[in-house]
Amino acid sequence: MTRLTETYENAYTDLHGSGTPCIHKTGPAWPKRQGIEEQKLVRAARPIHYHRIEPTWGSISWAIAAVLDKLQVDWNAINPLAYANAGEAALICDFVITIGVRPGSLAYDAAVRAANAADEVLRAAGFPEIQVALIESVYRRRGTGPKLMNFDPLLDSIAGLRKAFTHTLGLSIAPLQSPHFEGTGGVFYRLSSEEGDKRVALSTCAHVARPPPLFENKTYTRKESQAREDIVLLGTGAFETAVQALMKFIGDQAVSVSGWEKQRKRLGEPVESEPAAVTKRRKEFTDLIDAAKNKIEEADRLHTEVTKYRTTAAQRVFGHVLHCEKIEVGVGEHKFTNDWSLILMDEDMVDWDKFLGNKLYVGGNTGTVEWADLMFPQPQDRQKYQEPEDDLIQIKGVVPESEFHAPQDLDVHNVKTLLAVKNGRTTGTTFGRVNGLKSITRRYTDYGIHELSEEYVVLGYDTSSLKNNKFSDPGDSGSIVVGRDGRIIGVLTGGGGPTDETDMTYITPYFWLEQRIKERFPGCFLYPIVE
Repeated sequence: MTRLTETYENAYTDLHGSGTPCIHKTGPAWPKRQGIEEQKLVRAARPIHYHRIEPTWGSISWAIAAVLDKLQVDWNAINPLAYANAGEAALICDFVITIGVRPGSLAYDAAVRAANAADEVLRAAGFPEIQVALIESVYRRRGTGPKLMNFDPLLDSIAGLRKAFTHTLGLSIAPLQSPHFEGTGGVFYRLSSEEGDKRVALSTCAHVARPPPLFENKTYTRKESQAREDIVLLGTGAFETAVQALMKFIGDQAVSVSGWEKQRKRLGEPVESEPAAVTKRRKEFTDLIDAAKNKIEEADRLHTEVTKYRTTAAQRVFGHVLHCEKIEVGVGEHKFTNDWSLILMDEDMVDWDKFLGNKLYVGGNTGTVEWADLMFPQPQDRQKYQEPEDDLIQIKGVVPESEFHAPQDLDVHNVKTLLAVKNGRTTGTTFGRVNGLKSITRRYTDYGIHELSEEYVVLGYDTSSLKNNKFSDPGDSGSIVVGRDGRIIGVLTGGGGPTDETDMTYITPYFWLEQRIKERFPGCFLYPIVE
């Protein structure tokens, strides 16, 4: 609280009750009680009607917006309000314009200049008595549909099917404007450690957030006065795939139930002194049937929920593009590719008390056996064994550049390598190995970029018994690639190769990309570990 009261003593008494800190206010001080604990009178905002400013308010409000933009104030709302003490009829201020700014974004001197500039507009229009208050506020907009679903694979019998509709990494995403251009969300960031600033952003690739040819390749940072570029959970193809998977699961389970019921019927009804093997087998079939029927009911409820409330792309909006970097290749001494974007999450679209943060789901199309066989295949390496709890691996830390060239993991061929896993929109969970030597690529022709770039390659496995050759496919761009211990290796930007057997996935290493992100957002940090 001292951050604001050191420069403006009424920061927490002017608008107390609304929870809104005031940076500076023009006009006379509002009354307050005496004493430290008693001084905060609870204020209540009241609507304004029949005021003489009404015929000209439209032009005045836009003039105030213009002077704020000229002063480079990152404002998010201009509100004309009256205020009274809560529960009282009499007003303490019949007209105050509150100008909302992001918490911590505006210094006191700048707030005074902004308030004076707005005051000059009002005086010129003949309204010198109207007060102006610069306040800290966050503009929130809810998507048109329900919240993103929560995820608890320990309790959910159909976790693999529900995951697609949740806020769990990796998220299948797409621009609302073009939901058929699909990609994957990477990791979650907190944008500031400032108290009151709870903004969370999801990383992805720039070419996922603003795909060509719909958007020009340029750096974009949204201002509050600009229209949003909304992002949806599940683009057109991903949504159809998720719904079809539900329908297929229900059908497959029904077929299984029918088969088990026929086998149970052949065992006959229970009779005294029947063989123990018959009793045991009948119970096995009964348990299988009951479990499958429960799963069918769960899947049917999920299918109803999804098709009733999430069918249109607009119903799946969960945030918007906050920043999109201009795609550049061959950047700096490393010659890496700069291709990233941050999606600002809509606060109202997530149950934050059940938010899993940066836990990557590595189940679905794989299981514990595949994890052990592909990520810890050598007996002498098993002392390092870590099994993802509930198929969720906690992302923590970053693989340094040195380990790209001197890895310590052992693969199925007992060769030291850097083992990797990702979960993408198209191929789900896949395992691979990072090449220690960088490749040179010439890509991004959709943007007219033909320069050369250096990138690391992730290769799939080439075993006959554990065939897992393809690490990624179109739509997996933006996926975070992590090691078996949860440290971030890189961000998936593309792929190449004429066949599945020669498929290569290109990544930009995170030890480099993290620096680029923090240059733009110095206060950001990976979402804290959720216990």
